[in-house]
Parts: sequence; C-alpha cells; structure tokens
Amino acid sequence: MKEYSYFCSTRIEMGKGKTKELPELLNSLEMGTSILLVSDPGVIRAGLVTPIHSALEEAGFRVTLFDGLSQNPRDTECLEGAALFREVAADVVVAIGGGSAMDTGKTIALCGPNGGTPADYADGRLSYSNIAPIVCVPTTAGTGSEVTRSAVITEATTHRKMTLKHAALRPTLAVLDPVLTYSVPPAVTAATGVDALVHAIEGYTCKVTNPISQALGAKAMRTIAAALPAVYANGQDEEARHAMLEGSLMAGLCFGSADVAAVHCLAEALGGLYDTPHGVANSVFLPYVLKFNATENKPMHARLARYMGFAVDADSDDQAIDKLIGGIAALTESLNIPKLKDLPGIKEEDFPRIVELSMKNGSTPSNVRTITAEDYLAILEEAYRS
Repeated sequence: MKEYSYFCSTRIEMGKGKTKELPELLNSLEMGTSILLVSDPGVIRAGLVTPIHSALEEAGFRVTLFDGLSQNPRDTECLEGAALFREVAADVVVAIGGGSAMDTGKTIALCGPNGGTPADYADGRLSYSNIAPIVCVPTTAGTGSEVTRSAVITEATTHRKMTLKHAALRPTLAVLDPVLTYSVPPAVTAATGVDALVHAIEGYTCKVTNPISQALGAKAMRTIAAALPAVYANGQDEEARHAMLEGSLMAGLCFGSADVAAVHCLAEALGGLYDTPHGVANSVFLPYVLKFNATENKPMHARLARYMGFAVDADSDDQAIDKLIGGIAALTESLNIPKLKDLPGIKEEDFPRIVELSMKNGSTPSNVRTITAEDYLAILEEAYRS
C-alpha cells in the first residue's frame, strides 16, 4: 500500500464579489496593517487593482504597490520587491494577478524578511522560515498558485527556471472572485485554461501522485474540459467563468501536493529562454507529451479520456487513449493555440539547450513514463514539424 501526505493550510474564499470582503478578512486574520500589494502592469491597466487598493486604504491599511514584474518573473525583480518590502516595513504581501504576480509575491514574502536570493532557497543554501503572510487574489483561471507550495522564478543570468518549493510558501488566504476574470482576453483565457488542465493531468498521472490529488484532478479535468470552450467563446459567461476559476483551483490543489511533469519541464525551458507565456508553452507541448506518456499505464490514461468526455465507458482502453490524444489536439486547435514553430524566437539550433534545461528540471523524474534527453528531443522535433 502506498504511503502519501496531503496538506493545504490555505483558507479559501470563493464567490462572486468576494474581493469586497478582503479588508474584513485581513482584519479577522490579524496579519498586520502594512501591505505590499504586488501586481503586474497589465492587471493594473485593466482596472482590477485600484478598487482593491482603495478599499484597503479606506479600511485603514497602509498600502504600497509593487508592479515591477514580467510575465515570467525574474529573480532580479523579486529582489527589488523584497527590498521595497523591507523599506516600507510591510507585514503582509497581497498578490493580485496571474501566476507571475502570485509567484513574485511568494518570493518577496520569503526574501523580504529573510534576505538572500531566490537561488539560495531553490538550491538549498538557505532554509524556508519566517515567511511573511501571503494573500493571493487570482485574476486568471490557470496557475492555481493561490493554493500551492511553489513559486517558479527565472534566474536572469542563466535563464534557468528555479522552483522554490516548501509548505510554508502556501498562501494564508486565497480570495477567488470570478468577476476579476470577466475581462481576460480570449487568447489569455485559452492559454491559462489549458495550463490549468495540464496541472490536473500531470498532478493526476505523475509518479508522486496520491488518491486525494487524483480525486481533485479528476474533478478539475471534468470541469475545465466542459467550461473552457464555453468561456473562450463568450468571456461574459458567468457560469463558465466561475467553473473555470473553480477548476483551476482544484487543479492547483491536485498538483500542489503531488508534482507536475514533462509538459511543464519543456514549457519552463521555453519560458526561461524566450520569455514564452507559460500557458502557451504548456499548451504547445501537451498533445505530444500525452502521446509519449500514454503507453505507460494505459488504464489510467484511458480514464483521463473519459473524465474529459473524449471517450465513453464502452470504449476499450486503446480506443479511449486514441480519443484522448485526438481530443486534446482538437481542443488546443479550437482555442487557436499557436504551433511551436510559430512562437517568437524559437530556433531548431536551440533544441539541445531546451533539452538540457528540461532534463535539469526537478519535475522530470516525476513524469509517469521515464523520459530521457533523446525522448525530449524527439518530442520537440515532432511538435516543431506539426
């Protein structure tokens, strides 16, 4: 019998208009009165931050805004935020945005009180302790970072994607308000939605999964596969927006106590080298990695096809797997996900470097099927030719 652990200490508040309750929630949790508000310029321009900022100040909080971050956050940006955290004597970090804002916020909450660099923690030179309280308010249905123990940060000098991982990095509070996702453009809705689907698939299938993660992953796959086409077609579909945010949350809870795998390893290599948006990179590789993985544990992969509605119970496992691979490819095509060869900057001569970074990724050993450098290269070549 398999031993496993599952832990999530994050308080989750989910529902339409929940961000209006944020000042009251912060007061009830007694986190302090000085807030470092972390967000990115795009979310600010969309008008999502100002109402929350104003409400917090009206409630008596002292709020300082940090918005110096990229779509693939860099260690240098996190260190700037950490310095500001110390300068204003912040008590708590409130991150509003997608994965970049939330991962940056987590890293600031770590490095701000303790010093050091993100690499010091990722490489084990410093321990995870004395982390400031973290509050996450997601504005996309994608990363699930609001409930995970991880933050992925790019090392600017090497383009390495570092994963900071510790239970203490889990946010104290996650406030999920689907209203904040209504204005997300279709292309971002598509990429972040597939990102969430990858979290559910890899969290369910990886070598370090567990029954709780699989239960959450199965529900997340059902939810996302049904809601994503609807919300892509109509971003004002309130039920679909709510379902996508809930599906992303469950996918985060799925992989947050398990792991991701080869799709993410390739995607993070692309993000580090070319600044490719994470959801786009995951979407590009998902069909090809699934095709590679599906020969390992066929009954499990057949279940994925049934969860997502690509296959029915009467289908054999082989039939279901064929429908899974075809269904995922058709889904990404219907969402107008770009092809690998069409992404900015991608060059075949860089493939060995992409493979090298993927092999070094700490999640490669978690892939359901053992994957080698030669396998990664073959997947890259197939994705590029398609």
